[in-house]
Amino acid sequence: MDTLKVLRDKTGVSIMQCKKALEETDGDLEKAEVILRKKSGAAADKKSDRDLAAGAIGTYVHDGEIGSMVLLSCETDFVARNPEFPALAREIAMQIAASNPTYLNDSDIAPEALAAATAVFEEEVKDKPEEMRAKILDGKLASYFASQVLMNQAFIKDESKTVRDLITEASQKFGERVEVTRFVRFSARG
Repeated sequence: MDTLKVLRDKTGVSIMQCKKALEETDGDLEKAEVILRKKSGAAADKKSDRDLAAGAIGTYVHDGEIGSMVLLSCETDFVARNPEFPALAREIAMQIAASNPTYLNDSDIAPEALAAATAVFEEEVKDKPEEMRAKILDGKLASYFASQVLMNQAFIKDESKTVRDLITEASQKFGERVEVTRFVRFSARG
C-alpha cells in the first residue's frame, strides 16, 4: 500500500492505474513508473485532435521585477475549474519567469536561428565519421535548443521531468487534452 501511495504521488495517476502497473511489474516502483509514463504519452497522443474550449491563465511575479503569464488550455470547464489545473498553470508561469524560454515547441524555432545553429554545429561535426554526423548534429541541436524551448526544459521543481512531461501527466490525470497555448515573460531588468 505504501508503494502504491508513492507511485500515485510521483505520477498523479489514478490509484487503479497505479495498482495495475505495480501488479504488472511485480511491485517494482521504477518499472511501474516507466509503464505509467509510456501509457500517459499514448493517452495524450489519442487526445491530440480534440478542441481546447476552456483553460486557465497562470501568473507569477518574482520580486516585482520579473513576471510571466501562461494560457493553459483544456477541453472542458469542468477541468479548468479543478483547483489543480490553475495550480499547474501557475507552476508553468513560474517556470517561464525563472527560465526565460524563447519558444514554446521545437516547431516554433525561427528558421534563421535553426539555420545558424546548424551551420555552427555542422562545422563541429565535419571530422566525425560520416555515418555518425547526422545523429551527432541532431544531438547538438537538441542540446542547444533544450533551454530555449519551454516544452523541452527540465522542470525547475523536479529536473527529472520536462515541462512536456508535466503536460502529458496532466492530460492523463484530468482525462482530456491539456496544452500550453501561449506564454509571455516580462522583466523590469531590461
